[in-house]
Amino acid sequence: MVHVLTRGGNVGLAQAGLTGPVVVTLTWTPAPGVDADLSAFLTTGAGKVRSDDDFVFYNQPSAAGGAVRHLGRSARGGATVDQVRIDPAALPPDVEKVVIGASLDGAGTFGGLSGLAVEVGPEGGPAAVRCELAAGPETALVFAEVYRRGPEWKVRAVGQGFTNGLAGMATDVGVSVDDEPAPAAPQAAAPPPAAPPVSTPPVSTEKRRLVDLEKKLATTAPQMLSLVKTAGVSLEKRGLGEHTARVALVLDISGSMAALYRAGAVQRLAERVLALGLRFDDDGVVDVFLFGKHVHRPEPGLRLEGHQQYIADLTQQYRLEYDTRYGAAMAAVRAAYFGDSRERVEPQPAQVPVYVMFLTDGAPSDKSVATRQIRSASFEPVFWQFMGIGPERQFSFLQRLDDLEGRYTDNADFFAVAQDDLMGRRPISDDALFDRLMTEYPDWLRRARDRGLLLR
Repeated sequence: MVHVLTRGGNVGLAQAGLTGPVVVTLTWTPAPGVDADLSAFLTTGAGKVRSDDDFVFYNQPSAAGGAVRHLGRSARGGATVDQVRIDPAALPPDVEKVVIGASLDGAGTFGGLSGLAVEVGPEGGPAAVRCELAAGPETALVFAEVYRRGPEWKVRAVGQGFTNGLAGMATDVGVSVDDEPAPAAPQAAAPPPAAPPVSTPPVSTEKRRLVDLEKKLATTAPQMLSLVKTAGVSLEKRGLGEHTARVALVLDISGSMAALYRAGAVQRLAERVLALGLRFDDDGVVDVFLFGKHVHRPEPGLRLEGHQQYIADLTQQYRLEYDTRYGAAMAAVRAAYFGDSRERVEPQPAQVPVYVMFLTDGAPSDKSVATRQIRSASFEPVFWQFMGIGPERQFSFLQRLDDLEGRYTDNADFFAVAQDDLMGRRPISDDALFDRLMTEYPDWLRRARDRGLLLR
């Protein structure tokens, strides 16, 4: 028997035959450009979360030691389902309610989604409770809540809507959400128009991800939060505030780099590249490639967890080598992202661009190979940011790559810094470094779209 609840209706879990963990399932049929994301909030008797850790969603998939766990989205026939598992017996005594809601991913309203339904059932079993709710102009909606009433756990159909999306729903239960900046006062003369944004993902999705990222960093890695915010300022100036890209860090491990690794210069740069990776990349991982005589790809890549010791751990695992082969490293990067490193004469488009930070302290031994690689890579949506550590005069080859003719599109930039710029008494500031890393990338993105290298 399925218990059908309308708005405000409730039923005991035991009465519905649910005596263990339950799975709450949201079902809908996506509309063009509109999708939904399920969330859960663990609240006290006052109806508020104890902290932001009580917010369960796709990027923070569990709370209370796993008592509430986001199971993710999947397809079911022509519909989409998003699920959360709740184990009432495992919830802390001060959690009296689990609020189940969803917000829209993309433009539109919940009224524009068909087949909208919420079901509650046992793990792996059929629905025992179904909540039937009407939707209209809402962009976020609380569908149901699993709550404690004395010794009993019950489920209620709610139907509380919000027209200000996830922020409104989350704020209602006490999750802190960064305020939007206030609109500027009117000026006598309108400022010149900003550069057109080059970001491509839906604003609501990416903005929410960045808010969630900053909340996580505030408690787990405050120093990295500062770098991510500094990177964000540089990106916003260039219309890249909500841009998505894959990020790679290519590191020279030739013997001449030894002093730079010991001094911490490479670690400092790696942390700045990680800040870009956390801003740009959905999975928050920077893919790492090492090159000397050979090319290596350490797994896992550079990520927030363990980032402070990442370079030190690499140098323990990989010995410095006696050669410097740019071309081999570039071939490995191209093969990793585009399937092979062969010479190309036609565009190879993709959905998401790749930003490559390439660090070295000298010229390569395979110049002809590197030249062919950068020319072939110009047919792919990959941008090469070369950075030399040392006097600029010793990087004439990188300057030639930067200015190389015969490419499908200009796909590289180069600048040099001294070791003192990274680790000296007055090092280059983080905002200045991020500005240099973004000098040519925005213009390359526009060219790449114009030339059909990017599909969105």
